[in-house]
Amino acid sequence: MLHAMTVKRSETSPARPAPISVALGKRIKQCRHAVDKSQETLAFEAHVDRTYISAIERGIANPSVETLANICYCLGVTLAQLFAPLDGVPLAPTGARRANTATPPEIKRSRLR
Repeated sequence: MLHAMTVKRSETSPARPAPISVALGKRIKQCRHAVDKSQETLAFEAHVDRTYISAIERGIANPSVETLANICYCLGVTLAQLFAPLDGVPLAPTGARRANTATPPEIKRSRLR
């Protein structure tokens, strides 16, 4: 049973990270190295797990703006400085998004008097 589950997982390929996520992760890693901090130290200071810092740096995590602000504070850079070198990264959507399958509510129109 366990073998069948393992085979099934290996058959599905993970989604490729978006170029912006990969570029952001590389930039964070570059800034972290510039201030000579380990992933563990940055994670402790930014109040996140070390594995999350690793995932961000590999481009597979999508951190919130608040988390990015915490990371920037710990690295001594602003959000603008963090994103400035990413100017040439394509911003076009990548991959398929889950469709909203909910039925929209019926809109009742009334006249304003």
